[in-house]
Amino acid sequence: MLRVFPLALLPLLMLAFVASADLPSIRLDRMYPLGASAGSTIEVEVQGAEFEEVRELKFDHPGIKAEWLKDKKFKVAVDAGVPAGSYDCWAVGRFGVSNPRLFAISRGFKEVDEKEPNDDDATAQAVEINTIINGTSDNSKEDIFKFAAKKNQRVTIACNAARLDSQLDAVLAVYSKAGKQIASNGDYDGRDPFVDVLITEDGEYFIRLSDLSFKGGLPYRLVISDKPQLENVFPRAVKSDTDAEIVLLGRNFGPSATESKWTIQDLALQETKAKVRATKDILSLGKYKFLEHPTSHSVVPTAATCTLNGFQDALVVNNNTLITTPILVSPHDVTLEAEPNDTLQQAQKLTLPAVVSGRFDRERDGDWYLIEPTETGAYSIEVYSERIAGRADPYVFIQDEKGNKVVELDDFGHRMNAFDGHLRDPSGIANLNAKMKYHVFVQDRYRRGGARFQYVLAINKQEFEFHIASMHSLNPGPAGLNIYRGGSAYLNFVIHQRGPTSPITVRAENLPPGVTAQDVVLRDNSKGVMIFHADKQAKDTTVPIKLVASSKRGEVLFEREVRAYTRVSSDANPASSRPMRTQWLAVREAAPFALAMEKTKVEVDAGQKVEMKVKLERHWPDFKSQVTLQSLEFPGSVKMNNVVLPADKNEVLVTIEVQANAAGGEYTLAISGQAQVPYNKVITETTKPNTLVTQPSKPFTIIVKAKEEKKK
Repeated sequence: MLRVFPLALLPLLMLAFVASADLPSIRLDRMYPLGASAGSTIEVEVQGAEFEEVRELKFDHPGIKAEWLKDKKFKVAVDAGVPAGSYDCWAVGRFGVSNPRLFAISRGFKEVDEKEPNDDDATAQAVEINTIINGTSDNSKEDIFKFAAKKNQRVTIACNAARLDSQLDAVLAVYSKAGKQIASNGDYDGRDPFVDVLITEDGEYFIRLSDLSFKGGLPYRLVISDKPQLENVFPRAVKSDTDAEIVLLGRNFGPSATESKWTIQDLALQETKAKVRATKDILSLGKYKFLEHPTSHSVVPTAATCTLNGFQDALVVNNNTLITTPILVSPHDVTLEAEPNDTLQQAQKLTLPAVVSGRFDRERDGDWYLIEPTETGAYSIEVYSERIAGRADPYVFIQDEKGNKVVELDDFGHRMNAFDGHLRDPSGIANLNAKMKYHVFVQDRYRRGGARFQYVLAINKQEFEFHIASMHSLNPGPAGLNIYRGGSAYLNFVIHQRGPTSPITVRAENLPPGVTAQDVVLRDNSKGVMIFHADKQAKDTTVPIKLVASSKRGEVLFEREVRAYTRVSSDANPASSRPMRTQWLAVREAAPFALAMEKTKVEVDAGQKVEMKVKLERHWPDFKSQVTLQSLEFPGSVKMNNVVLPADKNEVLVTIEVQANAAGGEYTLAISGQAQVPYNKVITETTKPNTLVTQPSKPFTIIVKAKEEKKK
C-alpha cells in the first residue's frame, strides 16, 4: 500500500503550556567551522547558552570524534571513511545535552579558512577551484575571493549556510577582473545562493559574498568547484525492493554524459543514468533515510519530510560521489508522465493504484490524467513536491466524465510552535462513488515550470497509515531530552494518521538505568506526550534512545519509527524545524519537586467525572511555594480544570471529566505543575531568585467505558 496522507490530515498541535522561565537548559547556537574533510583533524569552536562544564561533543556518526582542548574549543577528528553529507553535533555539559547543529563532511575538496582583510578587490583572498572556504559574515562588509579559471571551464559556486543551521542570508556575485558582473544569486536552495558560470576567457575572477541582514559572526561554507554537481533526479519515486533506473541531472558530469534539454541560469544541464534500490524497511517501518538533512528546499527549514517514506542515495559520477535529492518509495509500480497531456482530450490514462512521477515542463504547463476505478469508494490523493525537495506549489482537482467537480486539493498541515508541518503539497480524499471515467488535473499554483518543478502523483484506495514526529517540549532549548534527577520531562508527539483511526502505542527503548517511560497509548488523532522519569538515585548520563510506534488493524501490526525533530533557530521564529537521526537523553542535577497520582490506573464511564489525588514530593528543602496544576496535552474528549496545590499542602484532588462522545479504551495521561522555585545555578551563591519551573507528573491511565459498551 502507498504511504500517503489526505488534506484532512489531523492538525499539528504542539504544547500549549510552556513556562516563561525554567531551570537551565544548555543550548548550542553556533559552531565554527561548519565542516571538515574526511580524513582530517581540525579545531572547532562552539558557542551557546548555559555552557557550564561543556567538555564533550557528540556526533551522529561514529567516525567523527571530538576531544576537548580548552574553553569552548575542541579537536575534531574525522575518519577517512566517513561519507560526504551533513551530521548532527550536540554539546554536553553540566546541564545535559544541547540541541544539535549541523556539521558537513566533504570528500575531494581542499578546505581553508577565510582570512581577513578581504573586503575589497585589492585584499581579495586567493583560492583555488575545488576549495571549500569556511568563513563568517562581517556585518555590512563583504567577503571577497578570487580564483583563476580557463576558457570553457564550468565553475559552480555555492554558499552553504542556512542548510547547515546558520542564520546567514547570503548573496553571491561573480565578476571579472575588469569589474563586469557575470552572475549573481540570492536564494537558490532556500536562502542559500548558487551560481553556475561558464568561463569565456582565461583569467582571474572574483566572488563577492554579502549578508542581507548585515549581521556579523554567522558561519558559512563557500564551495568553489568544477567537479560534478547534482541538481536533481528523475523519476522521483521508485518501487520498494526493486532495482530502478533514474536519470541524474546536473553539471560537469564528464564526457560520458549527454546534454539535457533543461537549462538553469541560462546554461544547459547534463544527464547520465544510475541504478538505485530502496530497502524494504523504508515502507515496513515508515522511514526516511537521509544523507544530507532536508533543509535546503525551503526558505525556512521545515519538517517537510515528516510524512515521506523515502531515501537519499550516494551515487558515483565521474569518480565523484553525489547525494541524490529525496526519492519517494512506493509499494506500486511507478509510471512516468508522458507528454503531450496538456488538455483533457490528451489525458494520460492510468491504472489504479497509480504512482506517477511527473514534471511541469514549462510555464503554464498543466498535466491531465484519466482514471477509471473498478472499485468505488474513498481514494487517497497525494501530490508530492515539497516533500521530495521539488520547487512546485501544486494543486490538484478531479472531475467526473460529466464535468462535475469531485474534489480540489491544495496545501495541508499547520505551523504550530517550533514544528513546521505546513506543506505546499496537496493531500486529501476523493469519493469516487460511480464506476465511470474521472479526469485528474495537476498544475503549479503559480504556473511555473522547468527542471526543478517535479512532482509525484499518487492515487490509491484509502488505507490505514500513520507517522509520528517528536519534538522536545521546551524548544527553543534542548533537542536532547534533559531530566532533572527525581523529576520528569516529556516529548511532544505530532500524529499524522490516514484512513480509519486506531489507538497508537509508543514505547521507548535503550533507556539508561534509573530512567523509566511508560508505554503511551495515544487515542487523540493529532497529538500526545510521553513522560520520562529519572529516579532520585539515577546517575548522570547521556545516552541515545529510540522510540517506536505501533498500531494494530485486525490481525496486522503496523510499526513505525518515531521521527525526532529539532528547532533550528533559537529566536522567536515559530516555524523552523528539521529532522534528527538521533534523540538523546540526559540525566543531571536534582529536580525541585515531583508529581504523581496516588492511583496510576482508574476506570470511568464516558460522560462521567472521576476524582484523583495528586501527591507532591518536595525535593528541595527551601521550596515551599504553591503549585498550579493543569492538564498536559489531554485529548479533546478528556478535560481537567486548573487546580492550585497550596504552599502548606502536598496533596490535592483534581477532577477529570470524560466527554460523552469519548471512545472506549485506555488513555495514557499526565498533568503539569508550575511553581516559583528559589534557584541559583552558582552553587556558592546564597541569594536565590524565584524561577518559574514546570514539571510534568508521572503518567497515569484512565480506562474509558464508552456508552456503546455500557448498553451491551
